[in-house]
Amino acid sequence: MVSDEQLMQDIVGKNRAAFEQLYDRYVRLVYSYALKSTRDEQAARDVVQLVFARLWTTERGYNAQKGRFVSWLLTVTRNITIDYIRRERKHGASVSIEPQMWEMIPDPKDDPETLVDRRMFKEKIEMAYAHLSENQIELIEQVYWQGYTLGQIAEMKREPLGTIKSRLHQTLKRLRRYLGPEGGDEA
Repeated sequence: MVSDEQLMQDIVGKNRAAFEQLYDRYVRLVYSYALKSTRDEQAARDVVQLVFARLWTTERGYNAQKGRFVSWLLTVTRNITIDYIRRERKHGASVSIEPQMWEMIPDPKDDPETLVDRRMFKEKIEMAYAHLSENQIELIEQVYWQGYTLGQIAEMKREPLGTIKSRLHQTLKRLRRYLGPEGGDEA
């Protein structure tokens, strides 16, 4: 039986057979750890894919002098799982706006309540945007609608990350003021 260390050396050299052998050896362990951490089958499958993609693309790989392979692999899995959970929480925390909410053309299948809700929602967004600067609107659209990270935005604008974070915080604070139940009350 080929050692884990040897398989990892072969994987760094892009040996596909070694990768498949290591995958077969540890996929259940990685999946089990990810499933316990995420409590979601699809998320666990995503983590497995990310872990093994990391193993395939790593340039250094595992160092036997620093400990057992399985401990190293579980540390990699743990780190990727934590990143995955954080990313999902961040995306889950944003308000999901269905495209049909923006449609103002009446659909014969819509009940009057849905039509009124949709109209009120659109008006609320438009009123809230009226209280934001062009830079604030652009930032909101980049983060929430276009999917850029704050780091990417900082790079694009050639500004410090802290400045972008602060601007987003102030923008969200302002939006909350106008999208809250009172909608429009100055705080």
